[in-house]
Amino acid sequence: MITIYHNPHCSKSRSTCELIATLYNRDEEPTQIIEYLKQPLSIEQLHDLNRQLGCPVREMIRDSEPEYKELGLSDVTLSDAQLYEALAAHPVLLQRPIVVRNGRAVIGRPPETVATLFV
Repeated sequence: MITIYHNPHCSKSRSTCELIATLYNRDEEPTQIIEYLKQPLSIEQLHDLNRQLGCPVREMIRDSEPEYKELGLSDVTLSDAQLYEALAAHPVLLQRPIVVRNGRAVIGRPPETVATLFV
C-alpha cells in the first residue's frame, strides 16, 4: 500500500502523485491519497508519520505558511509535543506531499525524492 498525504492545490504534490502513477508504481500497488487538509491527522498519526520519516518533527513543518509566524513556531524552545499540537490544529503547516510505503516515508520535495521508496 502506498499512502500519499496530498494537497491538490500544490504543484509539487500533484507532480509527486503523477510520478508515482506513471513511473514508480510499476507493480500497481494500491494507492491511498489522503487530502490532509480535509482529513487532518491526529497527534498520534503525526507521531507515526514522523517515526516513518525518521527526521526531527520540525522538518515536517512548512515555515513559509503565515500560521508558522503567527504561532511563533520558530521558537527553538518549543517542545516536540507543542509542534505536534500545532500540526494537528493547523494541517496547512504539514510539509507536502508525504509518501509512505513499506513502513518508510519521504517528503516529496522535490517530487523525485519518492523514488527512494521504490528501489
